[in-house]
Amino acid sequence: MSAVTLHSAPALAPLLARGALRSPFKRPGPDAEFPRTRLVLPGLRVDLAKLAAYERVCGFAAAADGCAGVDALPVTYPHVLGFPLAMRLMSGRDFPLPLLGLVHTSIEIVRRAEVPASGEYELAVHVDGLAPHRRGTEATVVTGLRADGELVWESRSTYLSRHGAGGGAAPAAAGAVVREVEATPLPVLAEWRLAEDVGRRYGAVSGDRNPIHLHPFTARLFGFPRAIAHGMWTVARCLAAHGTPGAAVVRAGFRAPVLLPGAVAYGADGSGRFDLRGAGGKLHLAGEVRALGGGVRGPGGGVRG
Repeated sequence: MSAVTLHSAPALAPLLARGALRSPFKRPGPDAEFPRTRLVLPGLRVDLAKLAAYERVCGFAAAADGCAGVDALPVTYPHVLGFPLAMRLMSGRDFPLPLLGLVHTSIEIVRRAEVPASGEYELAVHVDGLAPHRRGTEATVVTGLRADGELVWESRSTYLSRHGAGGGAAPAAAGAVVREVEATPLPVLAEWRLAEDVGRRYGAVSGDRNPIHLHPFTARLFGFPRAIAHGMWTVARCLAAHGTPGAAVVRAGFRAPVLLPGAVAYGADGSGRFDLRGAGGKLHLAGEVRALGGGVRGPGGGVRG
């Protein structure tokens, strides 16, 4: 795999436009070629104003709580930092899945240490491969954050292109989490009413302006009756309520889209598991938080995620 060093994060608007224009000409399939490039952005510093806006939209506390004076990034925020690099890869000619309508289906995050908002980092993103899914083809995108050469945060995200029978299954880690809680709802700790503009507000702070999240009309073009919430907003909102230890593993599988506007129930138990359900107990999201090394994190923990 070749490495390409960037001098700044790519501008998202041109990438999204390029990906949209190329989408009708894509021919997705699990055996298709995919980009073998690793994009690297050194010298990255966090824009604190953008971080604060993200924390407000997702419900994270404005200050580190119990972090020994260190203002740690929310555990999901490096995903936002890596999003422009991921979009550069996924909007390219050599990425076989159409960007329009691409659905985030799972994420696994390993945070090896707290990530101070004031630090300087090296960010890297690459496509790890394609796999068949029962509804099409999934791509796995890996994002890593390094401080002084040490990997402090890494994620593996899967993105689904729906194009008919694929014959595969959900990723093993996230799929196991979903199966554990699918039949038995977790104790409900909070109920949230979600406004119609949640997708637009999260898109503004994350840069993810996929049309399926923005307006009912654009969502209907891709088979959804209304706009749907971003998967990363739902998991961030749950983790803001749940809390995470400094060194942690987070896994989440997105089972069904959350339609906007709507109402959802957040549940969690002492095992570190959490879920998000809608009317009639319909499962939207199932996840777990574990301390790196095997411990579990109960709901409402004191360390900001």
